[in-house]
Amino acid sequence: MKILLTGANGYIGMRLLPQLLELGHEVICAVRDKNRFSIDEDTKAQLQIIEVDFLKEYTPNLIPKDIDIAYYLIHSMSSSTSDFDVKEAQSAEMFNRYMADTRVKQVIYLSGIVNEEKLSKHLSSRKNVEEILFRGGFNLTVLRAGIIVGSGSSSFEIIRDLCEKLPLMITPKWVLTKTQPIAIRDVVRFLTGVIGNEKTYNDSFDIGGSDVLTYKQMLQQYAQTRGFKNWIVTVPIMTPKLSSYWLYFVTSTSYKLAMNLVDSMKMEVVARDRRLQDILGIETHSYKEAIAMAFKKIEQNLVISSWKDSMISGRFQKNLEKYIQVPKYGVLKDEQKRKVKDAQAVLENIWKIGGENGWYYGNWLWKIRGFIDKLTGGVGLRRGRTHPDKIFPGDALDFWRVLLADKEAKRLLLFAEMKLPGEAWLEFKIDENNVLHQTATFRPRGLKGRLYWYSIVPFHYFIFGGMIRNIVKT
Repeated sequence: MKILLTGANGYIGMRLLPQLLELGHEVICAVRDKNRFSIDEDTKAQLQIIEVDFLKEYTPNLIPKDIDIAYYLIHSMSSSTSDFDVKEAQSAEMFNRYMADTRVKQVIYLSGIVNEEKLSKHLSSRKNVEEILFRGGFNLTVLRAGIIVGSGSSSFEIIRDLCEKLPLMITPKWVLTKTQPIAIRDVVRFLTGVIGNEKTYNDSFDIGGSDVLTYKQMLQQYAQTRGFKNWIVTVPIMTPKLSSYWLYFVTSTSYKLAMNLVDSMKMEVVARDRRLQDILGIETHSYKEAIAMAFKKIEQNLVISSWKDSMISGRFQKNLEKYIQVPKYGVLKDEQKRKVKDAQAVLENIWKIGGENGWYYGNWLWKIRGFIDKLTGGVGLRRGRTHPDKIFPGDALDFWRVLLADKEAKRLLLFAEMKLPGEAWLEFKIDENNVLHQTATFRPRGLKGRLYWYSIVPFHYFIFGGMIRNIVKT
């Protein structure tokens, strides 16, 4: 079948894509920015990729008319704490308009489980999107899920951060709320299982794992699975805002996502029936099995996608293409260069920078800078990196964003997402004479920006000099 996959470079889309290809479907990936589509060239050769932004004006003939199935995997929860529901509604309306020009038979939407009359803003928005999509001229299948557990998922990474870093937790009362976590592997099985299945047309189905747990039990079972014990003390006085700050500082989540998650965590999210499991004959995994499968992927360095690589994990929601051209005028620079004996080995070192591997010199200084950034509302260093030795444009790399990663051209360009009185780039390039050029460029914003740069110049001498010196050691 010919399938349109919207949100193709999101966490779910990246997990679903290889399964659709494996099943022999012809896939058209709809993304806002082709340069941020983090897939290898072999996979890219099997796809058709189109750029479409459902929050912008309608463009005729953008989407092929002969599609059979379309996945709607577009969410805006992490981009704002105020108007994400408006954006989600606008996006769904525009999607319906695009679909009206096609011969699509079925649209599949991944939503959230709705159990209560009074819903969080996040769940209310998901329900509203359902209602908008049901008005489209196609057969709609809605899958409603709760917490999704998998390597790189926001929920899993938050639980991982909390348990690994805090053996003793003082938690708000929402940790006693019940939920029904589901393994990402099972979500993908349901998403592919409903393709063309007329029994699922024009209906909504709850999907969940085999366990109904409180968030407290999820934290405890994570610790048990990982072979250690944690202590959790629940207090009734922690406000939603304080809870959000707690998640923000302890975990790698953004403050906006933390706010929306806390708002939703007060709502019980449990599947009301297992109709779809019976229709498709799917038995789901337990929570502990989902954790074990996630760590198997992590240990094998096979994490396909991570929420941290989404633009919503950083400070900039804009198209990063505008930053690829590093400015030459009105900027301050630190330039280092070294002769390279083995260009390929040095390139491998560059491609491993950040995350667990660190920054090759003064890692404790980088951690302090990350902590300061977190205190001032920035992203900090906790995002790390998704792959230990692979980098794609658009990836998050600690408090940087990858703008360009071209091994053939021997060039890596990063853009700073930390809070700064200006804009900053960090570039590594090996020229035709086997000389590594390492350039930090800063475009200051007024006097404050210049004062910031000159105040850290003494640190640059040690940090950037030590970094290039250790990178060229093979």
